[in-house]
Amino acid sequence: MSTPFSILAEDLAFPEGPVVMPDGSVVVTEIGRACLTRIAGGRTYLLAETGGGPNGAALGPDGALYVCNNGGFSWDTSQGWRPVARAPENRGGSIQRVDPETGRVELLYDRCGDIPLVAPNDLVFDAHGGFWFTDHGHRSGRKLDFGAVFYAKADGSAIREVAFPLIGPNGIGLSPAGDRLYVAETSSGRVWSWAVTAPGEVAKASWPSPTGGDLLAGLPGFWRFDSLAVEASGNVAVACLRQGGILVISPEGSLVERLHFDDPYTTNICFAGADLRTACITLSGSGRLVSMPWKRPGLALN
Repeated sequence: MSTPFSILAEDLAFPEGPVVMPDGSVVVTEIGRACLTRIAGGRTYLLAETGGGPNGAALGPDGALYVCNNGGFSWDTSQGWRPVARAPENRGGSIQRVDPETGRVELLYDRCGDIPLVAPNDLVFDAHGGFWFTDHGHRSGRKLDFGAVFYAKADGSAIREVAFPLIGPNGIGLSPAGDRLYVAETSSGRVWSWAVTAPGEVAKASWPSPTGGDLLAGLPGFWRFDSLAVEASGNVAVACLRQGGILVISPEGSLVERLHFDDPYTTNICFAGADLRTACITLSGSGRLVSMPWKRPGLALN
C-alpha cells in the first residue's frame, strides 16, 4: 500500500535533487529536460538550462546551487521516464555552479587531475564549506566505469579522490556531527560509511573492504539504492529503486522504518519546514515532486 502524500508538482522529466530554498520554494533538477526547475505555489518555473543530465543538487555557502551533472541519458518513455543508457552525445560529467537569481551556469570541475568525471550523481556540503560528491560511473555493454567519491572546494580551487572503487555510488550524506560519511551504492544495494578525519579525508576500514569503508547496511532482498538524507537523530533515509520507497536505517545499521510509494523510481528525499518534519520526495518515473509529514525531524544541512 502506497504511503499517502501531497503532490507539489507533476509532469516533470525525471526530477531529482530537491533543494529547499530560503524562500520556501523547492528547486529540482529535471534530468530528462537538462534543466533546473523552481516550484512555488503549485507552479513551476524554469531556473536554468544546464545541458547534459543535472542530477543531485545542493545549496552552497555562497547561496549558489551546486549541481552534479551526469552528462545525459537516453530514455524509455513508453511508461513514464526510465533511463536506459548513456546518451550518444554524452561527453562526460561535471560539477556546475548555478546562480539561482540569474540562472547563469558555470563549469566548476570536469576532472580530478588526470581522472575525468564520468557521471557525478549527488553531493553534500560539510561545515568547512567544501563538498563531498559521488561519481556513479557508467556501464556500457560488457564494460564498466567504476565509481568513486570525491571532495572539492566550492571555489573551484581543489578536488581530490577520496574512495575508489565503488559500483554505482549514488546518495551521499554526513552524520549530525559530521564525523561519518555515508554513501549508498545502487548496484549492490549497500550503504557504506567512513570515519571523517579531516575535511576531504577519511579513515579506511580496519578489515578488508571493497570500497575502503565500513558496511552500514545490506538488507535482505533485491534493493537498488538511490539518494539519501540524514535525520537529526542520525538515522539514514535511503530512497529505493525498483521496490519504490524509502528505507530508514539507524546509525547501527538496523531497519527503523520502510515506506512504500507507487513509483519504482523513488529517487530522492530532503527535509523542509521550520521544524524539518516535512519530507519532499521525488517520484521520478512518474515525474512528480511530493511531500508528506515525517515522523522525526531531518538534519539541517550545512
